[in-house]
Amino acid sequence: MIMKPIQFSHHARQQMAERGASEDEVVETIHTGERIPAKQDRQSYRKNFQYNDLWGGRKYAIKQLLAIVAEETDTLIVITVITFYF
Repeated sequence: MIMKPIQFSHHARQQMAERGASEDEVVETIHTGERIPAKQDRQSYRKNFQYNDLWGGRKYAIKQLLAIVAEETDTLIVITVITFYF
């Protein structure tokens, strides 16, 4: 399957920085994560990553990324990224 190029909105980049998600993790989430329908004809992609590190002063084993994506004719646009630590 050929994937469309991935672009990041300004909002998505801000949220990634604030929530501890890298561009590589988001791309991997889109390529290999679980695809889930989202509102407004968008798709979300979810993937768990081994983390075993500190976030906000607490240690977590898993970091889960949820990327909300709008699919255009020739590109995928990451609208926002949410992270969950557990």
